[in-house]
Amino acid sequence: MTVHDDSRATQRPADSHAETTDDSSLPLWNDPSQPASRRVSALIAEMTLEEKIAQLYGVWVGASNDGGEVAPHQHDMDDHIDLDALLPHGLGQLTRPFGSAPVDAAVGARSLQRTQERIVRSNRFGIPAVAHEECLAGFAAWGATAYPVPLSWGATFDPQLIERMAGHIGRDLRSVGVHQGLAPVLDVVRDARWGRVEETIGEDPYLVGTVASAYVRGLERAGIVATLKHFVGYSASKAGRNLAPVSVGSRELADVLLPPFEMAVREAGVRSVMHAYTDIDGVPSAADASLLTGLLRDTWGFDGTVVADYFGIAFLRLLHGVAETWADAAGAALAAGVDVELPTVKAFGAPLVEAVRSGVVDEALVDRALERVLRQKVELGLLDADWSAVPSALRTSDDSPRDGAGVGVGVGEASVVTASAGTPTADALPETGTREAGTVDLDPPANRALAREIAEQAIILLKNDGILPLVSPRRIAVLGPNANEPLAVLGCYSFPAHVGVQHPELPVGIVLPTLVDALGAEFPDAELVVVRGTGVDDVDRSEFERAAEAARSADVVLLALGDRAGLFGRGTSGEGCDAESLRLPGAQQDLVDLALASGTPVVVTLLAGRPYALGAAVDEAAAIVQTFFPGEEGTGALAGVLSGRVNPSGRLPVSVPRSPGAQPSTYLAATLAGPTEVSNIDPTAAYPFGHGLSYGAFEWSNVEVAKTFVPTDGTIRLSVEVRNASEQSGADVVQVYLHDPVADVVRPVQRLIAFARVELDAGATARIHIDLPADLTSFTARDGRRIVDPGDLVIGLGRSSGDIPLTVPVRLTGERRVVDHTRALHADVRIDTEPDLAPSPSPSRTITPASAPASASAPTPAPAPHAG
Repeated sequence: MTVHDDSRATQRPADSHAETTDDSSLPLWNDPSQPASRRVSALIAEMTLEEKIAQLYGVWVGASNDGGEVAPHQHDMDDHIDLDALLPHGLGQLTRPFGSAPVDAAVGARSLQRTQERIVRSNRFGIPAVAHEECLAGFAAWGATAYPVPLSWGATFDPQLIERMAGHIGRDLRSVGVHQGLAPVLDVVRDARWGRVEETIGEDPYLVGTVASAYVRGLERAGIVATLKHFVGYSASKAGRNLAPVSVGSRELADVLLPPFEMAVREAGVRSVMHAYTDIDGVPSAADASLLTGLLRDTWGFDGTVVADYFGIAFLRLLHGVAETWADAAGAALAAGVDVELPTVKAFGAPLVEAVRSGVVDEALVDRALERVLRQKVELGLLDADWSAVPSALRTSDDSPRDGAGVGVGVGEASVVTASAGTPTADALPETGTREAGTVDLDPPANRALAREIAEQAIILLKNDGILPLVSPRRIAVLGPNANEPLAVLGCYSFPAHVGVQHPELPVGIVLPTLVDALGAEFPDAELVVVRGTGVDDVDRSEFERAAEAARSADVVLLALGDRAGLFGRGTSGEGCDAESLRLPGAQQDLVDLALASGTPVVVTLLAGRPYALGAAVDEAAAIVQTFFPGEEGTGALAGVLSGRVNPSGRLPVSVPRSPGAQPSTYLAATLAGPTEVSNIDPTAAYPFGHGLSYGAFEWSNVEVAKTFVPTDGTIRLSVEVRNASEQSGADVVQVYLHDPVADVVRPVQRLIAFARVELDAGATARIHIDLPADLTSFTARDGRRIVDPGDLVIGLGRSSGDIPLTVPVRLTGERRVVDHTRALHADVRIDTEPDLAPSPSPSRTITPASAPASASAPTPAPAPHAG
């Protein structure tokens, strides 16, 4: 292997017997002018069994050098990896070269380059590995931008904004040599006790699918392979426990859990899917051919790669008990449609080779997976003759390596991508935790500005009695465990929380102002009296008296409550950090009650990963402001909302419960899931899905509908006028809900089918036009087919799922229609900011609030059954 001085290409080993192009000795698979299918077929024909299988697994060689685990059951998979023995056959993937230990970006990029050069030099076809990383809330690398978590994405109700963010993340990944990102998460929240709620976009499948698809588009357009996860049902585990069994009916699966994945596959150009750890009704996803092949590929038309969730293939033997040997596990996964074993080789190594040679596993299954893997490498340019291992971040304008990039840190050719290769040390990095100018900056000003914009849009004002915005407060008592905690804004898949906490001797890598810091900057003339009060999850009340005194002597009390992100029980939110109930962790609720008893107005703020019941605060607090791990710019955004510099516009992507024990419950539920006369438990939310206030007032009026009788293959066309009746600019979110009074099967009382976020200057008006294809009313009928059913419907225009002031009765006419994966998934939404110039539909009917049936916006209590 030779690296040219201009770094434009890495010379690949030549095979004298290989098929070549007509006009050169270039192997056909290295010729970008040839069709991908021909290149892949030619290469597969030349490969040995060992070389084929080597493309179907990754190697994780930088994980947890100090013994801390970053994935479940990692200790069960710690076989020694001999790269000298593996690399001559090739390598499919490199697992998290940046995300396993702190490494300066420039040093890590150089180390990855050297490793790729070694991989290319070692195998006879010169095939590089695909490098993948986590990127759930930003590139999970030391020094990279930490954006708000996905639950905050959902709170923005702004897919275009999230697409922009994904583009920034993708460009950062691509710049240092990464090819695939393990995001987004499309799991729909079914039980908020689940620790990974923070990683989801919300509890509604349409919101999840729409926002996730936008993320996919942004990542893919930046040249990064996006990965949908976790396919499917992971979030519906029993009692909200991580990795617990899933028992859902076929209708919940088809109408709630699958639609976000279907949307992203059909519309977003996604190139990879990760199977879920869980089983559904006894069948593990990793071994479910009907799911990974029948539905995903044969029905939806997905043609990318299916990758294993970390150790998921091994779990077929270790946890699920459906495989007796590693070979059995490998064969079951391959047959189901899993193409790549991650994070490191286990079942797809020697056990699979032996199983194929002995005839236990058909080699055609290996070839099927290999074709998908190699086709993706062709798409990424990894097989092109002029491919270079030098990433763009290490090149100058003339495409040559940057002089001195990474030099002086002792990084040469990396034998493995280890945690020690270029890992920052306390001596090597600036004390501030930020990188000095030069080398590779993964947290530039443009990223931080975008992170701030998302954080500001995602903040949800749940309650306000008029105290907010705060006007010239003289003395603020800032109480709570998250007041002075830098990491309180980060989710568990941020690098500082995921990996950095295992390296306390090193700086965080990014600037993380605390809420106290942000309040000091926002209210420079105010006196801040800061008392922690208690920890996030401990029961220490030793500071309660100090907190009570601070509250009594202040003009306003600001409570900073919420979660600490962590992994596998080391936090209150995150993977493996499930909750027994939705009571605030530790003694935080007691601190709330103490503050409320002070007689001073109390503003509750939450920096959390899930919604919590807030007890007496719902009725007695002066204001409540909810954030979901808002990222590195989150405290500044929160302080801006408190001061009025930012007009809040976020909406709840998950319901906030009134009772901590009324779980599981989401807004997407049938009448009997609400309060009834036959149960003493009232699951009604304190603040329902979609709720969120502003500092201004928005007036909705003049609803018009083109026709109230629409055929089952037609379109419901309506519009509404929205006016900003306040004296400041702001944003409103019009949410469109479907109520189906009588259906073939039990249906949710309300279901989100469209939404429109509209930003208006003070006094401005817009008309929102919404064209709803009848396909959006479809559901899975008793016979398992998806249908559009004729009959009466109510289209609601809501401020939330529990506040629907305007409704439009519509009747679908004609025959019942059976629809499939080609049906329409979206409404056509248009915003006309000059409504006086927009003609009304003709003929049209104006609907006023008085004409709305009361039963359409909320379920009525079910009657008690007759005794019998």
